[in-house]
Amino acid sequence: MTVPDVNVVYPNPEIKEVVFLKNVIQRPNIEVGDYTYYDDPVAPLDFERHVTHHYEFLGDKLVIGKFCSIASGIEFVMNGANHAMAGASTYPFNILGGDWQAFTPRLADLPLKGDTVVGNDVWLGQNVTVLPGITIGDGAIVGTNSVVTKDVAPYTIVGGNPAALIRPRFAPAVIVALERLAWWDRDIDWITAHIPALTRATPTVEEIEELM
Repeated sequence: MTVPDVNVVYPNPEIKEVVFLKNVIQRPNIEVGDYTYYDDPVAPLDFERHVTHHYEFLGDKLVIGKFCSIASGIEFVMNGANHAMAGASTYPFNILGGDWQAFTPRLADLPLKGDTVVGNDVWLGQNVTVLPGITIGDGAIVGTNSVVTKDVAPYTIVGGNPAALIRPRFAPAVIVALERLAWWDRDIDWITAHIPALTRATPTVEEIEELM
């Protein structure tokens, strides 16, 4: 059984715009699961340029699960983009230097939203922007040109600016069964053998339970 090597940059050497993302990440505050890929025809090795305002001293992480599909134009805006908002002015005087540095706000005064978390088997379309502290559930799909401003439930399709629910992908009972199956945590030989079942249209609860 031949499967893509999870530890290489280019899973298919014939397609240089697609990279296994975990193998091009250098920042310690970004975590990416196995087999998640990034597709960018211009600069596929420069994914980290699309994770902006990400400063280690703030402590927030970008966590992306396994088997995700991420298209070009993605933008993860992290917590460093937030300004203190409790005063009359939101202007970040301190970052401009000089005597203004004395007015650096405390971390407790900043509207920090926590980690940004993308689940497993998530598809992010072209030119998607994800705001700080968002959680996108397993199996979700985010449409092209969307701005994600709030959490996305598992196995739902969202789109727009701000992104809104378009529809669930499956019936509630099927979604529960898929979450229990968590196929992305199985070993790669099992996954490979069950690709026909995992890609079958309109799975039923019974079909999913047969895989458990």
